[in-house]
Amino acid sequence: MNLKSSFYSVTFLTILCLFVSCKEQYVSKSEVLIVSEGFKNPLGFYDVTPTFSWQLPVVDAVKNQKAYQIVVASSEALLPNNADLWDSNKQESSQSTFIQYAGKALNSRQKVYWQVKYWNQDNVASEWSAINSFELGLLNNNDWQAKWIGLPTKEEGVIGSQENIIHRPQYLRKGFELTKNVASARLYITAKGVFDVAINGQDVSDDVMPPGYTPYKKRIETITYDVSNLINSGKNTIGVEVAAGWHSGRLGWMKSFWSDTESPKIICQLELTMEDGSKEIIVSDASWKGTTNGPIRLSEIYDGETYDANLEIPAWTTNTFDDKNWKPVNAFDIINDIKLEPKRHTTVKSKITLETKEVVEKDGAAIFDLQQNMVGVPLLKVPMKKGETLKIRFAEMLSPDGTFYTDNYRSAQSTDYYTASEDGVVEWMPKFTFHGFRYVELSGFDASKSPSKDWVTGLVQYSDFEENGTFTSSHEKLNQLQSNIVWGLRGNFFDIPTDCPQRDERMGWTGDAQVFGPTAMFNANVYKFWASWLQSVRESQYDNGGIPWVVPDVLYNNKVSAGWGDVCTIIPWKIYYRTGDKRILEENYETMKGWVAYHETSSKDFISSMGGFADWLQPLPANGDNKGDTSHSLIGTAFFAHSAKLTAQTAQALGKTEDYNTYNQLYKNVANAFAEKFFDEKGKIKDVAETQTSYLLALAFDLLPEAKQANAKQYLLEKINEADNHLRTGFLGTPLLSEVLDETGEIDLMYKLLFNETYPSWFYSINQGATTIWERWNSYSKEEGFNPMNMNSLNHYAYGAIGEWMYERIAGIAPLEPGYKKISIAPQPNAPLNAASASYETPYGKVTSSWKIENNTFQLETTIPPNTTAVISIPANTSEALLLNGETFKDNEHIKLTKTTANSFEFLAQPGTYILVSKF
Repeated sequence: MNLKSSFYSVTFLTILCLFVSCKEQYVSKSEVLIVSEGFKNPLGFYDVTPTFSWQLPVVDAVKNQKAYQIVVASSEALLPNNADLWDSNKQESSQSTFIQYAGKALNSRQKVYWQVKYWNQDNVASEWSAINSFELGLLNNNDWQAKWIGLPTKEEGVIGSQENIIHRPQYLRKGFELTKNVASARLYITAKGVFDVAINGQDVSDDVMPPGYTPYKKRIETITYDVSNLINSGKNTIGVEVAAGWHSGRLGWMKSFWSDTESPKIICQLELTMEDGSKEIIVSDASWKGTTNGPIRLSEIYDGETYDANLEIPAWTTNTFDDKNWKPVNAFDIINDIKLEPKRHTTVKSKITLETKEVVEKDGAAIFDLQQNMVGVPLLKVPMKKGETLKIRFAEMLSPDGTFYTDNYRSAQSTDYYTASEDGVVEWMPKFTFHGFRYVELSGFDASKSPSKDWVTGLVQYSDFEENGTFTSSHEKLNQLQSNIVWGLRGNFFDIPTDCPQRDERMGWTGDAQVFGPTAMFNANVYKFWASWLQSVRESQYDNGGIPWVVPDVLYNNKVSAGWGDVCTIIPWKIYYRTGDKRILEENYETMKGWVAYHETSSKDFISSMGGFADWLQPLPANGDNKGDTSHSLIGTAFFAHSAKLTAQTAQALGKTEDYNTYNQLYKNVANAFAEKFFDEKGKIKDVAETQTSYLLALAFDLLPEAKQANAKQYLLEKINEADNHLRTGFLGTPLLSEVLDETGEIDLMYKLLFNETYPSWFYSINQGATTIWERWNSYSKEEGFNPMNMNSLNHYAYGAIGEWMYERIAGIAPLEPGYKKISIAPQPNAPLNAASASYETPYGKVTSSWKIENNTFQLETTIPPNTTAVISIPANTSEALLLNGETFKDNEHIKLTKTTANSFEFLAQPGTYILVSKF
């Protein structure tokens, strides 16, 4: 071979090799990149030590991850090869969630870019992912040059029958001039109160009542907006409306709860980078001006908003407005014992619109029925006459005579007013309040016009999270129950987890939160929502370790309750098990230990004397008490043991072996004391009231020796039988009912309880017309009307905790390892269902389970996401043939039969989609 031919041969082979390499070297890049608790390219981010997560693509070539590499840089141009902040290098690991950043220290305002690649199970590399980013907010008080500003607004007033402190909403503005063109602009802003901000006549955002609700004496959240496209070279104006909100308005149902509130204020800092690289900063200070003589005359969370269009201030946020008659604001320095920190979850938004379904005229008013109990505000398009005042009232239900039922709103007036400045159609919505309602009543409109459905549209408002799971079945009422659960979640996740959205309360009751947490986590992407609220729990914990009834704590009564304070151990563990993120445990570990220590100080010989709300709103209590019949001491001791056990498990997960041994022994000691104190040698309750909840606590929290467990189960079944196979459980017992009956094999009975139509049951409220979960099992009945108790919320999510069992056992999707790294697909079909399905977006991707029964044949279709495994269990007559994807089942590399009983098959499955058909 001559040199020339040799050259061409080598060149051809090289090109061929390169071609083949390019064809085979890469698999599809990773998807759904997030940082920390679920943020995608966040602005004004809070976390200087973020974690990184991604999902593998759903393609045949990718089943699992063998290794990964993350690169992080200060400039997009530096990626992927010149990462100046952190390069993890290739890490042999299947972990694709919550990888801890280990690079250079990050600072306020810094924008950070990152990418990831992975190697699949065959060690084939992916392409680099798309470049993602996060930009940090102002992390410390010393980052602020601005001052708090506002007008003195405190006036004594009366709202309805309630004496109140009124703070008139303020309008604050500042004009400024720039001589250079702006390349980028960031507005950092927050309020002692709630605000809305505009620049040069344009709204900065569509956020609802920012910044949100935190323990204001400890921390106020700040928000960052990109306003680059709103700033001009030359003259500019920034205008901010601020109202009382949670900070300065009345909170609670008693005047003794209301503090002598501080006038609302704002603080803002507009930081500008010019095209030439220079920087300018505009701050809130004494140079601003303000007025309270604007159209929003009154705005209260409970009582509604009053708007007078005659006082509108045209163009007040633009450069043409003359503010010479406005007052100079008061300016105040930042107090360093109140932290200013970036908001760590999403703001409230208007998420859904509901159209009016029916209009009824009654006594000169028009009632608009949206046919769904909701939370938010109405968008009104109503004809009016100049000088007339439109009155807008709200109700969750109507009385049998068609009048508004508002007794359950208690002292909350929940009424808006709009005074027209001219004839014509008014388009308006309240800005600094929210309501819980299905019905809207209008009076004071142009009487010459006939009401039409388009006059009222409901704007459904809640924290800006997306749906994460779905559930449906062959049963109409079960589907309505699921709808009621979801609407209860939407209605009560208004920046914090509230107990109700309509009356003079709307607080973060800890007991309600702890029972509903797992159900919420399935239905919506609320990890960051819970993580943020748990920070408020930590900040609200008393020095003695106690956890207040409500968080943020506005009652200031230093009182605690077993089953309520335990939210600080239960929710972190539940989140960890559903996400796999240990940082939620690290953040809350000291709080957990403090709460267990409080349990200890409230106990003697491990038996609790802690009071509280007990099994709140147990139906048909023999003692007639809202707290039910179950012994307070039994409940307190049970939760003492449970929190000690969860703290031990947390210590173990965090590698704290000595702590694990300490708390695990404490759990055993309390469990032994519990069993001796409250149960006889036969496993029967002694010396205190025998209730369903007392047995449920003992069995669910594993507090009885094995010798007593079987009998305790039988006594539980007897108590249920005594109740004609109905529940007799309140807030604490109800979530445990399905768990215990499931674990003890009583699936038929659990289905019976779930599908009961009569009181007390989930379907009872549906039969009475419920479109959300009610506070009481019998808040209303068609025969007897409304429950006479004034504590009667018709949007209260606690009893929606049954959703967890529906998703994990009816549909059959549950985690077997933290974060769904290993998944259980084990549906439990039973009459009257013949089909059910669910989907859930795990940290690794979507898992689905859908089953149906036809002609004595059971069919399950399931999809297992990449980088996970699953144990699939299906009911079957195992003497009959089993089909997989239409063919007789055979073990393969993707799915293997691991166990067979007389009535079920069990498989170990790799990622993929499977259709299994068995005789049933």
